[in-house]
Amino acid sequence: MNEETIFTKILQGDIPCDEVYSDEFCIAFHDIQPQAPVHILLIPRKAIVSLHEAEEQDQMLLGHLMLVAAKVAKKEGLENWRTVINTGSDAGQTVYHLHLHIIGGRSLSWPPG
Repeated sequence: MNEETIFTKILQGDIPCDEVYSDEFCIAFHDIQPQAPVHILLIPRKAIVSLHEAEEQDQMLLGHLMLVAAKVAKKEGLENWRTVINTGSDAGQTVYHLHLHIIGGRSLSWPPG
């Protein structure tokens, strides 16, 4: 990934975030435009544009992100939550650095869009 994103700046410490989890592979923080009472973004430290660009070598990282999403949701007191990965502009991706949305704290309808 050649283009610097807001997530790159957060990872570099140039932009502060309301961090809720961090390890050597990822960081989780509260979304600044929450769509529910709990809305956390989980991003890998590795720059991957989207799930579309993820490669076989990213398998362990992707699995780690899913497990961390569950850990973060439980830490936030959620019994039920939605985990979302938007891939591409038509799916709602606006920041081109892979990220998971952890959304909960209210009843969520389906389909979402």
